[in-house]
Amino acid sequence: MKRSLLSLSLVLLTAPAWAAPADDEAALKLATGSGCMACHHIEPGAKGPNGLPPIGPAWRDVSAKYKSVKGAQQQLTATVLAGSSPYESHWKDKVSGLAMPPNKVAISSADAAQLVSWILALDVKK
Repeated sequence: MKRSLLSLSLVLLTAPAWAAPADDEAALKLATGSGCMACHHIEPGAKGPNGLPPIGPAWRDVSAKYKSVKGAQQQLTATVLAGSSPYESHWKDKVSGLAMPPNKVAISSADAAQLVSWILALDVKK
């Protein structure tokens, strides 16, 4: 476990941040290819299957919630890779999914870190 945390820390420190709008296309291509867009949308207010709330939170909502949280980059990257607990859902009543599944098989640590950087850089007032 310590080794994987060290590896993740190194990836987060060396991964370039995607913050410029020019990177939107690359980030969306990565997110789509990794299966992220099956549950998430960029803009708030999108509906999920059968008119239910979306499965996962909108990324602008994630950015608004975590942009100023210390350690958010590392925390969210770890969540992308390992998943989240249905017992600690902080999006309750806002999404139809109970927990985020682990995605380590679909996205590399470096790509997850880049995607999270891009999400956190989204303009929350759009």
